[in-house]
Amino acid sequence: MTSPLFGVGTTVVRRDVLNGRVWTAAAHRVLHDDGHKLVLVSWPGTVGYALTTWIQWLTDGNSRSRPQAVADLAAGTWELGQWVWRDTAVVTWIGLDPDLSLQAYLPVDGGPTQWKINFERPVTRTPIGIDTCDLLLDLMVDPIAGRWRWKDADEYAQARTLGLISDADDERVRAARKRAVALAESGDGPLAEDWSQWRVPDDWSLPVLPPRVLDHVAW
Repeated sequence: MTSPLFGVGTTVVRRDVLNGRVWTAAAHRVLHDDGHKLVLVSWPGTVGYALTTWIQWLTDGNSRSRPQAVADLAAGTWELGQWVWRDTAVVTWIGLDPDLSLQAYLPVDGGPTQWKINFERPVTRTPIGIDTCDLLLDLMVDPIAGRWRWKDADEYAQARTLGLISDADDERVRAARKRAVALAESGDGPLAEDWSQWRVPDDWSLPVLPPRVLDHVAW
């Protein structure tokens, strides 16, 4: 059965789900959906849910909070708090690769666009959006300079040690690494696009999470 398309401008919720529990939830608006490729955008002021340890790290810079977040995920003991997104608009491409998403971070102060390839489990569409599970490893890309670098490899290694990343996940990530580097080096697709002048349409309000967004996982 084909999932219904999400209309341009409608709200879609991206959630990270682990063992039947939500560990992030973020509202976006739809820029494009053809049933295969889904393009979403979020911007400063949007309220979502994130790990309290991650929020603590962003708030006070405590470096111990990041490894604790991974440990909490592995143990199933995490807590969620509300987080208001800031500093950048984020455009996300889903469907370019089953094990990856691509994100462009557009600083509201007019700084250069930052590109990130995110490793994650294959996306499942839900009545309110998409569910996946971030696998903690990222590839940062500079398509203009033709450079790339790995990000959060230490967190990925910690997650492997704690059993949070399974052997099956790791096998998929190993294969996806090569495809991600090939995309970064080619600079093709969205990486070739200039998003520096994109602005939120005047008639778009902030996307808002629906009620009980943390309650339902298996639809």
